[in-house]
Amino acid sequence: MIQLFPSSQHDVELNLHRAHTEASVSVTFVSSLLLEGSLCCYLYLAKLSSVGSINDEETCERLRGLIHKQVQICKRSVEVMDAVRHGAQLAIDECQFQFRNRRWNCSTLDTMPVFGKVVTQGTREAAFVYAISAASVAFAVTRACSSGELEKCGCDHNVHGVSPEGFQWSGCSDNIAYGVAFSQSFVDVRERSKGQSPSRALMNLHNNEAGRKAILSHMRVECKCHGVSGSCEVKTCWKAMPPFRKVGNAIKEKFDGATEVEQRKVGTTKVLVPRNSQFKPHTDEDLVYLEPSPDFCDHDPRTPGMLGTAGRQCNRTSKAIDGCELMCCGRGFQTEEVEVVDRCSCKFHWCCYVKCKQCRKMVEMHTCR
Repeated sequence: MIQLFPSSQHDVELNLHRAHTEASVSVTFVSSLLLEGSLCCYLYLAKLSSVGSINDEETCERLRGLIHKQVQICKRSVEVMDAVRHGAQLAIDECQFQFRNRRWNCSTLDTMPVFGKVVTQGTREAAFVYAISAASVAFAVTRACSSGELEKCGCDHNVHGVSPEGFQWSGCSDNIAYGVAFSQSFVDVRERSKGQSPSRALMNLHNNEAGRKAILSHMRVECKCHGVSGSCEVKTCWKAMPPFRKVGNAIKEKFDGATEVEQRKVGTTKVLVPRNSQFKPHTDEDLVYLEPSPDFCDHDPRTPGMLGTAGRQCNRTSKAIDGCELMCCGRGFQTEEVEVVDRCSCKFHWCCYVKCKQCRKMVEMHTCR
């Protein structure tokens, strides 16, 4: 892997012309963006609403954010790509929901990577993004299978017969095995390609799998009763995925307890182990990260996606991360009264609609300085 570094110190020492220095830094910056752009860029599919449906191989060639091997997968599985794009949007939406009250709130850019350079660092925020992205692709593809949108897969027919509990497996069980397998081949191929540092690749692969396991560990059994007057003489059941919000909650919980790791060589194998030897080893369902997170307090124009917290709303009475003291990083906040319009005095009218009035009230809004 070629590493490019700004040569400003060397240029100063040699007293090179200023214009030459600026040009060198510019080339280095662009080159570094190209290297960083290889990370998690399939999320950019969520920005491609103008493309319409992805329904032919030529469209695969035009999709931004895919590496060559992903383009080849796209060509072999064109019908799956609309589900992948839906999964990308699902990942962004869930990230923004889970981090809505934190200093870094998953704000997106119109460039690649969509979360900026935040996810190119080996932080726990990057760990969450990779986990939720791999999970969302598996989830969206599985949902497309079950809804009959794909010819290559359908319901999981391996779930059949009578269960040990005595009910009959029937209906359409979610084919999570197909969704997970596609996510592994499409998402993980980036980390198995050249150009990624071994420790970061191991981190990403681990978190990808942890995201998918968040679905597998929350699969549920749904049933329907049959019989006279709902007596449930016969009960048919099927396996179903949890709501994606539950998956997001599970991965966010793993984010809060993520383990800082480092790469070590055990025999001929490179593995990730806790940096602090007093910590217990992480499991396959835990998130891992390589370096501490920045404080995300200030806007850094050199780091796309590092927007800071100036102008963010905060909770004046909260002592948690959404409170003004922590959210505003000690800079203080300003308060203003704003008018809010809510629905109120709602009444049900026969038949069948609800009519509400509009109530106006003044509330205090606090924003970080």
